[in-house]
Amino acid sequence: MTILSFFTRASRAFNGYPASSKLLLLCTLSLSGGGVVAYSEAQVDASKTSVQVNEKDCKKKRVVVLGTGWAGISFLKDLDVSAYDVQVVSPRNYFAFTPLLPSVTCGTIEARSIVEPVRNIIKKRNGEIQFWEAECMKIDAANKKLFCRYTVENNLVGNDEFSLEYDYLVIAVGAQVNTFNTPGVLENCFFLKEVEDAQKIRRRVIDCFEKAVLPGLSEEERRINLHFVIVGGGPTGVEFAAELHDFVQEDLINLYPSVKDLVKITVIQSGDHILNMFDERISSFAEQKFRRDGIEVQTGSRVISVSDKEITMKLKAKGEICSVPHGLVVWSTGVETRPFVKDFMGQIGQANRRVLATDEWLRVKGCEDVYALGDCATINQRKVMEDIAAIFKAADKDNSDFLTVEEFKDVIDDILERYPQVEHYLKSKHLRDVTDLMKDSEGNYIDKVDIEGFKLALCQADSQVKNLPATAQVAAQQGAYLSKCFNRKYKWKDNPEGPRRFRGSGRHQFHPFQYKHLGQFAPLGGEQAAAELPGDWVSMGRSTQWLWYSVYASKQVSWRTRVLVVSDWTRRFIFGRDSSRI
Repeated sequence: MTILSFFTRASRAFNGYPASSKLLLLCTLSLSGGGVVAYSEAQVDASKTSVQVNEKDCKKKRVVVLGTGWAGISFLKDLDVSAYDVQVVSPRNYFAFTPLLPSVTCGTIEARSIVEPVRNIIKKRNGEIQFWEAECMKIDAANKKLFCRYTVENNLVGNDEFSLEYDYLVIAVGAQVNTFNTPGVLENCFFLKEVEDAQKIRRRVIDCFEKAVLPGLSEEERRINLHFVIVGGGPTGVEFAAELHDFVQEDLINLYPSVKDLVKITVIQSGDHILNMFDERISSFAEQKFRRDGIEVQTGSRVISVSDKEITMKLKAKGEICSVPHGLVVWSTGVETRPFVKDFMGQIGQANRRVLATDEWLRVKGCEDVYALGDCATINQRKVMEDIAAIFKAADKDNSDFLTVEEFKDVIDDILERYPQVEHYLKSKHLRDVTDLMKDSEGNYIDKVDIEGFKLALCQADSQVKNLPATAQVAAQQGAYLSKCFNRKYKWKDNPEGPRRFRGSGRHQFHPFQYKHLGQFAPLGGEQAAAELPGDWVSMGRSTQWLWYSVYASKQVSWRTRVLVVSDWTRRFIFGRDSSRI
């Protein structure tokens, strides 16, 4: 029996045992916060310009999900699809495991190994989910309507445009690359946001080497063709630089020995350090390793233009402007809101914002029954000082205009849940208990406080409000949270489970979303990685790379992709990376 046929039979056998699937799902979640996702089949009639539902579905509320990324797939994973008419719209008919895109650029992993077709995912659910491969062009917030278009260029007959109505809308479309309006970036740079981007980079790297070994080129021309520039010293840019260095040193210099000494990799970072969102120890370790590997790191440099031959930047320390020739430029500097989301923001009074704002329950502010998840939105956390008077009044049960320690303790759990920045503030000040906040101006403990003393105790808590990072981990947790809210939407309508309403009476229907940071990795090449894990634990070196392998393998969305990714890693160890231009 071949290895392929073995895995095929194993996959069929596994699909026949749902109890085993559930057990494996539980184990996978406990390891890494990720897991296997499963969905149900949907029958789609894409030739119609409007979507029709049968009489049975008319009784259900229609939930339309925009996007099949981390947030959208995580939302669909646990949603009770039998309770809703669920429809999904996305220009891509697959889910991509985006953290492994840098590995795709150099052939460490094949592109198809990290993608799972959406229709494979949804056919496994006990319910009906309809999927439309199209792009949302406009949201009509007033009429609860979407206008979509099939964007794949072909000569197939039929109308490409259609509209959808919704009762609930979940926007999970991610974001697009932010060029900061830098001249020449769109025309001359490569990006690393989609699977197609990684494939383009892979072909361009091979093109650079093939062109460099042609006869008749000067040494300077060969050096220019083999100068690879990465703009952005964040996790994506650093990981791509490390992958490219390994690709060159482990594979390409053996295939192109005549130009092995002419290759140069440069990372340009506007800040003072690369990986500045990580612990300082990791940032320093990464810079030292890159220095040993011969990867040039230019910090304090801002790119002001990019042409097809040169990249021009300004050195902040000296104020000088210099131009550097290149063979390839990869732009990895951040993200911005998609155009149709910006248009939607203008309709609901958020035109002056850069990112779509939601409340702590992921509901879009200014628009009823619309939710936004992942990179396309940010949570606008309410400040505790905005409600300080209402909190004091609710806690002051005897209307004495003073809060005792016991009265403070009665409301502190609701305060910590409604305003998580208070808990962050306690940790930052190394306070063991909330009663440590009840001190006078000289630092002495007191039995009770008035409104001014209460304000003094919490006035600095709002400084701990921070926006969540635009990562797959955040998006996945938000999707899982929102699906639970939808599943209990009617059950908890009359029996709310959330924190106390300090402005008004009763309690909030649900607990607000709270992000739990499970750590982050930074692969640095040479079978070494750095990790920042919960509990202020920092790990660096070869053992951390193997931890990275195990976590990322366990977080794959299906057994198919899990087997493919592990087999790709194994193939690379044995045979090296493939340098074919395909």
